[in-house]
Amino acid sequence: MSAIPEKIEFTVGPALTLHDKIDRFKSNFMLGLCIAFAASVLFLLLLVVSFLVYQGATSLSWDFFTKPPSGDPHAPGGMLHAIVGTCTLISMASVIGIPVGMLAGVYLSEYDVESKLAGPVRFVSDVLAGVPSIVVGILGYELLVRPIGNYNAWAGALALAFIMIPIVARTTEEMLRLVPQSYREASIALGANKAKTILQVVIPSATGSIVTGIMLAIARIAGETAPLIFTTLGSRLIPFYADPKSGFELSHWRDLNQPFPSLTKQVYDYATGPYHEQKNVAMAGILTLIVLIFLVNISIRLVARRK
Repeated sequence: MSAIPEKIEFTVGPALTLHDKIDRFKSNFMLGLCIAFAASVLFLLLLVVSFLVYQGATSLSWDFFTKPPSGDPHAPGGMLHAIVGTCTLISMASVIGIPVGMLAGVYLSEYDVESKLAGPVRFVSDVLAGVPSIVVGILGYELLVRPIGNYNAWAGALALAFIMIPIVARTTEEMLRLVPQSYREASIALGANKAKTILQVVIPSATGSIVTGIMLAIARIAGETAPLIFTTLGSRLIPFYADPKSGFELSHWRDLNQPFPSLTKQVYDYATGPYHEQKNVAMAGILTLIVLIFLVNISIRLVARRK
């Protein structure tokens, strides 16, 4: 049995020099600065959401989600038409913008070696990502509204897709470049071709990051108003409305060729109006839009995590 030492001696390291103390102070100062700015961002978010809840919560009701506008400025009614219109426009724009943007990003990331097209495409994507939305709206008006002869949902969806494509393309490219090159080399060494490697190895490895980029693009177009003023104009009619007695008819899809409602345009009309009741409904519409984007974000993230 080993003997137990009677006394244990601890050695003390050298005292901190003035240089070490300054470095530690700088480190703690920068840490505190980061925490302060992070807390300020959260505070601003909480402040905005609290203001919207305070102003618009009283206007949130079952009728708000199930009824169209009443036409009475003192009792504006609901925003069913605007909610349906916004969901439709976002879906139509996503069907176009997400595949095109992802394919462009894959090309820029995986096929840019000795490609003379990659540089110009990357430059154009960067430029288009910074183009003001009102310019996109005017472009959509000249190319899609005037030739057809009236405002329509197709023009609005294409304008939103035009905004969406460069964001998805550049995000996809950057996220795919973060995938280690060894993944590609291992897949090709096992006999897979480049296309199979991209589809089954590279893209699945960056799914979460790509989904984040897609959500940023959806959040961007969901809050756009200027392009829709020039392309869809807005409407107070419910899209695809069908009488329960007659059932749904395919002819209601003609609504896409007419002025189309959107939540942002309706909020703009109410918020800039002189009536207090409409302003409260506008705040409720903004709150609804934020919740809608939040739910879509959570849903897509859950689906991507399961895959």
